[in-house]
Amino acid sequence: MGDMVVVEDLRRTYGSGDTAVHALRGVSFSVPRGELVALRGRSGSGKTTVLNLVGGLDTPDGGRITLDGTDLAGLGEDDLLALRRDRIGFVFQSFGLIPILTAAENVGVPLRLRKMPAREREARVALLLSLVGLSDHADQRPGELSGGQQQRVAIARALANNPALIIADEPTGQLDADTGLTVMDLLRAVVRSESVTALVATHDTQLLALADRVLELRDGHIVEDA
Repeated sequence: MGDMVVVEDLRRTYGSGDTAVHALRGVSFSVPRGELVALRGRSGSGKTTVLNLVGGLDTPDGGRITLDGTDLAGLGEDDLLALRRDRIGFVFQSFGLIPILTAAENVGVPLRLRKMPAREREARVALLLSLVGLSDHADQRPGELSGGQQQRVAIARALANNPALIIADEPTGQLDADTGLTVMDLLRAVVRSESVTALVATHDTQLLALADRVLELRDGHIVEDA
């Protein structure tokens, strides 16, 4: 199957001089296709920086990132936008749903951006809401849903464009332990059923057992690959 993500000697520094923060100091790892790989580490260890760089949201100071065979360094901004839209699904700690839209409308936003025909879009949205167990909540707005339900809507939205990679940054950070475990279990099930790859940052040790591999970051270095 090969690797979906290959990171080589990745370095990223914010600021300069005495106030410089060396977020990443030569990080290397790979994520095989079809696996859920977790990044763990304390706050400030570099987890979010890794996700932002792999997702094309930030640019490294050194090193190389290859995503699905494409070297990100060779892409212009338009190509990066297309990559994020078509090949990557993002799931954030804060859900990131649009408050005035229903669950179905939120899931359909990426499909509208691609100008998918209405009938095809509605069928895809219905399929995804069924996949995350929210068919009966399609017409509810985020404020009418629990935190766990909102995160499931966010996962469905991330899958809308059939991405090759899901990037999730602390997706259970605002949820209680039981709901968080349910969401992580769903992410793992989605990786299997949709044949996607997932890179998930989490500090919750109870959730790490669901990952295929765990990478531990400390002070900008990978210190463990289990």
